[in-house]
Amino acid sequence: MNMPTSVMRTVFFVSDGTGITAETLGHSLLSQFEGTHYRQVRVPFVDSPEKARDCVQRIQEAGQRDGLRPIVVSTLVSAAAAEALLETDALVLNLFATFIEPLEQELGCKASRTIGQSHGRANSEDYAARIEAVNFTLAHDDGVSDVDLDKSDVILVGVSRSGKTPTSLYLALQFGIKAANYPLIPEDFERNRLPGALAPHRHKLFGLSISPDRLTQIRQERRPDSRYAALENCRWEIDQAQKLMRREGVRWLDSTTKSIEEIAATLMQTVKLDRHTF
Repeated sequence: MNMPTSVMRTVFFVSDGTGITAETLGHSLLSQFEGTHYRQVRVPFVDSPEKARDCVQRIQEAGQRDGLRPIVVSTLVSAAAAEALLETDALVLNLFATFIEPLEQELGCKASRTIGQSHGRANSEDYAARIEAVNFTLAHDDGVSDVDLDKSDVILVGVSRSGKTPTSLYLALQFGIKAANYPLIPEDFERNRLPGALAPHRHKLFGLSISPDRLTQIRQERRPDSRYAALENCRWEIDQAQKLMRREGVRWLDSTTKSIEEIAATLMQTVKLDRHTF
């Protein structure tokens, strides 16, 4: 059934943990329905039937306000809490229940249904690796330091504001990848070569480019009406950066219409960085 585009419907992401998994999976599902509008509410740490009933109250209030049944995307592990969540007039999608029961049948054993299992002590080494990667990335942001670049997994290059910093931090936090980033500046274009500190690490370089119009828009927010943000200058810098990367054999992609997740996935596949998500 098609809904009028002016209708706002509330979606709850309910979890006994942070709610990130519920929200990520929920977004993936909802993105398949174009023209719909949602008011999103994340409800984390619902780890008891009592808290689930408090959540039910919020869901009912949202339904009364909207005049439409809310949608609830749940990753509750506790059967008692998940059952309490059903005491409301809403579409409740329990993603864990969808997959756990078939897995129990296939594996021939019962799931522990232990809250917080995915973030327990077994991941402590992975967590430490992520923190180490984030610290490394922050210390090597925007060419601040070229010390220990040999310890990096990848070095992002590109003109200022092309998306290097957010992509580097995402790689570090999500995958534990030590990602440095280095700006390509007019002096590099005039010398017609990469910054000297990067030459020994050419095999680790990956470039980001961006459309001139988008770059101008981003730079205007930082330095309005400056030469730095002028469309003509942005066009020149991007053109020079792309020529330099081609000449130096640096693999690169255009980040204009891509999300950080898409950039990271493409980068990891291109430079063959095999990491699992956390």
